[in-house]
Amino acid sequence: MRFLILFMSIALPVFGAVPVIRSAQSGPWSAATTWEGGEVPASGMSVLVCTGHTITYDVIAAEPLRSLHIAGTLSFATDRDTRLNAGLIRVQQDEEVSEEGFDCEAHAPQAGLKGGTLLVGTAETPVEAKHTALIQLTLLEGMNPESCPALVDCGGRMEFHGAEMSRTWVKLGSTAKKGDATLTLAEPVTGWKAGDRVVIVSTNRQSKHPDKKTFREHAHDLTETEERIIREVNGSQLTLDAPLAFAHTVEGRYRGEVANLSRNVIVESADPAKARGHTMYHRESSGAIHYAEFRHLGKEGVLGRYSIHFHLVRDTMRGASVIGASIWDSGNRWITIHGTDHLVVRDCVGYKSVGHGFFLEDGTEVFNVLDRNLAIQAEGGKPLPKQVLPFDHNDGAGFWWANSLNTFTRNVAAECDEYGYRFDAVESPDFSLTLNVPQPDGERRRVDIRTLPFVRFEGNEAHTQRRHAFNFGGFSAEARNRENQGKSEGVAGIGPDERHPFVIKDYLAWDVHWALHPRPPCVMLDGMEAAHSHYALWFANYDRHAYRGIKLTDITVNPDFQPIGTQPKLAEYPGKLQPVDDLPPSSVITHVLKQKDGTLLVRGTTADNGEVNQVLVNDKPAHETAANLYQWEITLPMTGKLTASAKDAAGNSEVRPHERVP
Repeated sequence: MRFLILFMSIALPVFGAVPVIRSAQSGPWSAATTWEGGEVPASGMSVLVCTGHTITYDVIAAEPLRSLHIAGTLSFATDRDTRLNAGLIRVQQDEEVSEEGFDCEAHAPQAGLKGGTLLVGTAETPVEAKHTALIQLTLLEGMNPESCPALVDCGGRMEFHGAEMSRTWVKLGSTAKKGDATLTLAEPVTGWKAGDRVVIVSTNRQSKHPDKKTFREHAHDLTETEERIIREVNGSQLTLDAPLAFAHTVEGRYRGEVANLSRNVIVESADPAKARGHTMYHRESSGAIHYAEFRHLGKEGVLGRYSIHFHLVRDTMRGASVIGASIWDSGNRWITIHGTDHLVVRDCVGYKSVGHGFFLEDGTEVFNVLDRNLAIQAEGGKPLPKQVLPFDHNDGAGFWWANSLNTFTRNVAAECDEYGYRFDAVESPDFSLTLNVPQPDGERRRVDIRTLPFVRFEGNEAHTQRRHAFNFGGFSAEARNRENQGKSEGVAGIGPDERHPFVIKDYLAWDVHWALHPRPPCVMLDGMEAAHSHYALWFANYDRHAYRGIKLTDITVNPDFQPIGTQPKLAEYPGKLQPVDDLPPSSVITHVLKQKDGTLLVRGTTADNGEVNQVLVNDKPAHETAANLYQWEITLPMTGKLTASAKDAAGNSEVRPHERVP
């Protein structure tokens, strides 16, 4: 054994005191001939997959590599169980082996340069449902604990594709009583199986007092949200491993959710009590996350170290999507969209985070789509050191943003510490809200982000919130003078103009303390239902507001508490507002699937503030697959380039179509 160690120290390159093993050719990870020196990588080594080599990862490795650098291709076998454990995994454009600068600031990815590829399944060939691909991140001695362990894409391609589900979360179909061990879902599910971990979301906003007027300290205090393991699935019926400790009621539209946290592609911290890992995509990267599980990640209190992080990629990752993911027990948010545009986040489940959950970080993010995501128990943290926006208190919002020029549709937030939804933008002597924001044509222009309306905000819901369901625009000196000593907070009466108002459609809030706190001027509230709440409209600012379709039930304290101005009348709708649609649609190709007959199945999403008349892909009309939300697909002959563009009912044509190479 002593001779073998001596031989390896001589034959292998050494990074510091760590042996570095390089791939010699394409082949299976488990084959000695794949590697220089004829030895399969062992625990503690740093590994380089060289440019031009394709390695199939086909092993279950319990002991960690120190680092893995991918300049070629590392593809996980999809027909067997696999496990990879490492302190650092870096998908990169060069062959450098280093633990420094992996966050790419020191190694700026170059546009047009092909980088390495990490494939944990692909869109065409996901990891088979009967098998599991597990990546564990382990902090090793000598590593920087603020940056490692980590999984990062620095200008390469990083894909995660697990077995697909029909839905990742659904509503309860009927009341589940305390002591029941079976659940009836509102619809049948496929892809759920025995052994999966599920969350049954509370339908009762608990308090320390029976009248619920006294807040719990945290969302998890006295919670009636429960975790169980599935014993059997039969269509819309789930049999659980243990009876429920609480009732979960169904009353018309007011019903809780059942969410599946389990996926067969998993990224986790190997020892979260010791050190949590994080994942990150950087500029000029590519890839997608579909039906994967990210658990026990996120470094609490550390800026930029989140469970899933798109970091300053702008539109260089247009076409990327996070669909069907589960992100739970996060020490620092679920999904952070930072300086990133045209990202699609759909059908994801976030459960338990420190700080905000689905988070748009710096106020410049536009044309992103957050659709049908579920946020459960985003809990308050502390502001992060050197964070971009000084007014963000990180106090636990399911969805948080400072720039509304994005799409929020069909999302649900429940039991989050402070807010289900929070839009905030606070000007100060030290921070200007006039930021350099991308425009529909791709150019950037300086604009006050408070004046940018939604692309779309429709069909969103918040329930079982101990405090705010939707705080829209923060506070103001007029409203909070007593408790804030006169300091101005929130949008300070600044918003879009009468022709481009904020439009909120079909908003539902129930079993909350405050249902809606509308502070900006120029708001069209087109459909709102609030029930079983203390306040419906709280400190509203009725400057050029227009409301219709408002239904209030069981508002126990005040339906319209201390407004500024007079609530708009239905008969005058839309009042002083004169809305126009001059915003062009924005399309994203999310899937390109090669079919057995040689054709391409192309799927995508088009975001617009009105109705989309037509989506063309390579000048052929696509078929709408989700009414009013503009998901679409089309089958085309094999081609070298795809171009998707849309036109809306107002005659606006997409200025900058999405182009993608299959």
